[in-house]
Formats: sequence, structure tokens, C-alpha cells
Amino acid sequence: MKNLRFNGAYLHAVVSELFPICRSITGQGVRRSFQILGDRFLEARLHEVPTGTKCFDWEIPDEWSIAEAYLVDPDGEVVVDFNDNNLHVVNYSVPVDKVLPLEELQNYLYSVEDKPDAIPYVTSYYKRSWGFCLQHAKRESLRPGNYHAVIKSKHEAGALTYGEMVIPGESKQEVLISSYICHPSMANNELSGPVVAFALAKWLTERQNRYTYRIAVFPETIGAICYISRNLKNLKDNVIAGFQLSCIGDDRSYSFLSSPNADTLADRVARHVYKNTDPNFVEYDFLERGSDERQFCAPKVGLPVVTLMRTKFGAFPEYHTSLDDLSLVSATGLQKGFEVASRCIEALEVNKVYVATHYCEPRLSKYGLRNTTSHITLDDEFKLVSDVLAFADGKRDLIDLSERVGRPIWDVCRITSLLDENGLLQEC
Repeated sequence: MKNLRFNGAYLHAVVSELFPICRSITGQGVRRSFQILGDRFLEARLHEVPTGTKCFDWEIPDEWSIAEAYLVDPDGEVVVDFNDNNLHVVNYSVPVDKVLPLEELQNYLYSVEDKPDAIPYVTSYYKRSWGFCLQHAKRESLRPGNYHAVIKSKHEAGALTYGEMVIPGESKQEVLISSYICHPSMANNELSGPVVAFALAKWLTERQNRYTYRIAVFPETIGAICYISRNLKNLKDNVIAGFQLSCIGDDRSYSFLSSPNADTLADRVARHVYKNTDPNFVEYDFLERGSDERQFCAPKVGLPVVTLMRTKFGAFPEYHTSLDDLSLVSATGLQKGFEVASRCIEALEVNKVYVATHYCEPRLSKYGLRNTTSHITLDDEFKLVSDVLAFADGKRDLIDLSERVGRPIWDVCRITSLLDENGLLQEC
């Protein structure tokens, strides 16, 4: 991890650079974000899918842009301003320029009563509407009278943008890594995923890989549906495991969300890596889904995808509000998020099936793998060597074998390499 682009401080700096940009499911905010990610890590191939394009049961909506928005109180004071925080406007709001009394305006105001200092994130992508989001404390302080509401926005034919990087490996079998890019200024929920995904893409280009890696980043839900609709055959034919990245930048916990039956290779890898990273990790059932695992694991798609996280979306109090800011994600949190994801990749890369080559237990001292002096207890290294040989039956892959001997795969693969070099194991 010597490359500075995989250092937590660098990852946090990129998150900070992206944070002020107003993103949505379409538009220049997404394109600008891809440009920055490409400059800082690796350029993605961008795809533009025109407005009106059918994607299964959906279609790409009009592209949305916004120049400014504000709310002026009866005294002429600006009490809500999009320039202060781009969460202040309901995402995809139609243009508005009207004066209306407070009692009518309340129908277009959004706040969270139990989080009085938070601006909520509210959207209206598929039904034309408008509104302002503000802290509940400020909403309570608004006094009766007429308010001037101004939103300078546009809905026009345009395109949805998504980015893709394919890094060839020795095999045509693929590992999918995905994240989403569509939310405005929220650090953990929005930016930790794509930043870690792009860092992983750059890291993968600096390795020799057994598998081919497909890294795809798109607007959540509609972008994933669009991507699957355009790539379904290839994904079903080639993807052996997939990891979606979401909320992977805080310091509070480690968690992952399983596939529907929790039994794919991706589930087994994530479970093993998380268990050996933090024994207090949380595995969430697919019943608690909420992001693009809904699309990847849907019937008739059925891809082996799990979602890798630190604290799960919806499980931290700042979720979908302005409190999900640059203080919630940390350099350490992002780096540990990168490391747990990269360990999942490393586990996949070394996950093979071995069989012992000798009848009975080989004389390990001949190979320098056991002390020639016998003791009451076996040293840890010999115990692991002996256990690996005992369970290398040509049927278990290294994930299963590691689980059986109670050691992380990164310890076990070191031993299998040693035994392979000495002719005591053979890859099946």
C-alpha cells in the first residue's frame, strides 16, 4: 500500500474535492465527478445513454440542471439558499418563481423533526414537483407572511452517464466491482463508494491478476438497471463474484449485505475476510437490502453480488442528511474500507483447490518444515502446515479449508505456496 493513491489521507482529499458538487441521476455534476475521479486515479470509459432509452421496465428521464435556488422571507431576507448547501433543494425540482404564504409554503418544505440541525436529502425524480429542504429548527423559526420561492432549473432531453473500466486478467472470468454516483453533498453514503472503487481499479492495474475485473460506477437504481440491461448476457456468462461498495468510509463498524441465499462465492469470501478483519462485523440479510444489490440479485438477473460496507446505509444517524459530511468519513475509515475490499479481491485471486501429493503424512523435517527435535506441543507454523495437508483433499477450495482450520486465507495461502514449492501439494 505504498502508493499514495491508496493512502487514506489521499482518499479523503478526493472525497473533499468531490463533496461540493451537486450531483443527480443525470447531468453535469456526474460528469464533473467522473472527470475528477479519472484525473486522480484512472480514467473510466464514459457511456451516455439518451433520454427516453428503454431499460427493462424503466426509461432514462430528462436530464436535470440547476443554476440557483433561494427562499426569501417577508422581510426580504434569504432564509434558504442552494449556494449554501445543494441539499437545500429537492433534487429534480421543476423551475419555480412564485410568492406564497407560509401556510401554503409548508407543503413544499422538508425537514426532520428529530434531527433539528440536519438538512434532509429529498428527491422527486419521476414526478414533477419542487421543494426546499432545511433544518427543522430553522423551519420552526419561520414567521407568518409571504415568501418568495425561486428555483432556476431545467429538464431537457440529454443523457444518463455511467463509467466503466475493464482490467483484463489471465482468465475471461470476471469479478464485478460497482458503486453509485448520483447523490449531492453526502460523504459516506455517496462518495466513499466511488472513491474506493476507483482506487481499487488503479491498484488492480498495478498487479498481475488471475481474473478480469469489471469496475462500473453509475447513478443508483436507474443507472444499475440501465447497465444491467445493456450488459446482462456478458454479466451472466462471466461474472463469478461481485462486490458493490457503499458507505465504506466511516470508522464505526464493518458490515456486508449478503446475496438472497447468502451462499455465493462472493458471500463466502466477504464473510471470511470480514470475520478475520473484525470479529464484531455485522452480516445483514438480503431482506435488509436497499441499494443496487436489489438489481444485481433480482430474479432473472441473479448475479453473485454482495454489498461491502463499513456502517450500513440507514444504520447511521447522519444517513441521507447534511450531517453525512466530511467529518463522518475519515482517512482511517476510507483506508480500512479500501483494505477490506482489496482483501476480498486477494482472497478470490488465491482461492484454489489443492490436493496432498503423498500417502500419509510426509516427513516434514526433510523439507525443513518441522523441527527435528520433538516437543510436547507443536509450534504454530508446523500446526498450520500439518492442518493444511490434512484437509487438502482435492475438494475444498482455500476459503473452505481456511474456515476449517480456523485461520485467515492470507495465512493459509502462504503455507500452500510453501508446500507447493516442495512438491507436497498439487493444484487441482
